[in-house]
Amino acid sequence: MRVYALQSDRAVAPPAARPATSDRTVAPRLSIVVLPFANLGGDPEQEYFADGVTESLTTDLSRIGGSFVIARNTAFTYKGKAIDVKTLGRELNVRYALEGSVQRRGDRMRVNVQLIDAESRNHLWAERFDKPVTDFFDMQDEIVARLASRLGAELVSAEARRSERAPSPDSFDLVLQGLAWSNKGATTENLSQARGFFQRALALDPANVDALVFMAYVEADTATYLLSEDKAERLAAAEVALTKALSLAPEHARAHLYMGIVLGWTKRVEQGIAECERALAIDRNLALAHAVIGARKVFVGRAEETEAHVREALRLSPRDTEAFYYLMIVGMAKAFLGRHEEAVDSLRRSIEANSSNPLSHVFLAAALALFGRLEEAQAASRTALTINPQATIARFRATIGSFSDNPVFLAGLERIVEGLRMAGMPEE
Repeated sequence: MRVYALQSDRAVAPPAARPATSDRTVAPRLSIVVLPFANLGGDPEQEYFADGVTESLTTDLSRIGGSFVIARNTAFTYKGKAIDVKTLGRELNVRYALEGSVQRRGDRMRVNVQLIDAESRNHLWAERFDKPVTDFFDMQDEIVARLASRLGAELVSAEARRSERAPSPDSFDLVLQGLAWSNKGATTENLSQARGFFQRALALDPANVDALVFMAYVEADTATYLLSEDKAERLAAAEVALTKALSLAPEHARAHLYMGIVLGWTKRVEQGIAECERALAIDRNLALAHAVIGARKVFVGRAEETEAHVREALRLSPRDTEAFYYLMIVGMAKAFLGRHEEAVDSLRRSIEANSSNPLSHVFLAAALALFGRLEEAQAASRTALTINPQATIARFRATIGSFSDNPVFLAGLERIVEGLRMAGMPEE
C-alpha cells in the first residue's frame, strides 16, 4: 500500500486563526493546529526541545498543498492550558489537532503524539518515539522528519474518507479519492480507478498540479509493475503531465521526485538522480527520494551503494507505507550483486510488509532459484503470476532492461532472468 501527502510548490505561510462566531463556516480541508508539546519532565532543556518540535512541525505541515495550519504564535497561546479539542476546533476553525509530549527518562527521550478529529474528538492516529538522548538538534530534526511524513499521509487519508461523502465533489475531493485507490496497491484495478478520479479532477481543473503529479505516477506504476504492454506510451504520458505540473509549480517537490523516477526508467538515470536530489533540496522529508536514488544506482552498475540510500529512507521514515518498496530495492540490489541469500532476506521482508507487490515475488523467485532453493523459487513464481498473470520473463526483461544500457547492469539482469527460468516463470 502506498500513502501520499499532497504537496505544495512552496512553503505556505500558516494562516492566522479565525475568531469563533455563531455562524461559523465549515472548517477548511486539511486544517490543523499543532498544539505546544507538553514537557512532562519539567527540565528546561526539554522545554526548548518540545517547543522546537512544535515549531518545526508547524512549518513542515504548512508545506502540504491546500493545508490550513494555525500560526505558531496563536497555537502557543494554549500552552500549559487544559483544552477541550472540540471547543478548540470551533475557536480556530480547524478540523484536526495534533497533541504531543516529551519526557526524558535517564538516557532516553520519549515523544508521544496523537492526531485528533476536532469535530468528533476521535483519535485518528498515535505514535511514540523512544530514542537514546544524543544531540538535541539532531534528535529534533529526525523526529520532525518522521512525524511530518506520516502526518501528511494521515491527514490525506482522513480527508479522503470525508470526500467520499461529498454530494458534489470538487477537483480537490476527486484527487483525494484517487489517492485512496492508488494507496490500495499497484494492481490494474486500483490504478485504473485512481486514474479515473484524477482524470475527473483535471476535467474540472486542468491546472490542478496534484492531479497532474499523481496521474503521472499512476501511469508510471502501470508501466513498470509489468501491468501494461504500452510501457513507452505510459511513461511518455507521465513525463508530459509532470512537465506541465512543473511549469505551473516549479518548486513542487514530489513533481521533481516523480520526474526523477520517470527519467530513471527511460535511460536518463543521472538526470533522474539530479531530479531526486532537487526534490530533497525542496523537502528534506521525502524519504522516497533517497530510496529512488538507491534504486537508480543499480541501473548504473553501482548496486553496492544502494543499501546506504535505503537506510537513510528508513531512518527518516521507519514505518513508511513505502517500506515494502524500500526493502524490495535492497533485495534487487543484492540480487544484482549475486548476494542471493541477503537478497532473499530483504525480499521476504518486503513481502511481509506488502504481499500484493508482484515485483517483490518476481525478484524473490529469481534469488531463491540462484541460491539453489528451487521448490521455494517455483512457489514464489506461482504467487507472482497469481497477483499479475502478465508477469512473464519477456515482459520483465523488456521493462527492466529498458532502464539502462550499463553493461554491469545488463549482465546482472541476465543472471536474474536465468533465475526466473529456473523458477519456472513463463517466457511469454
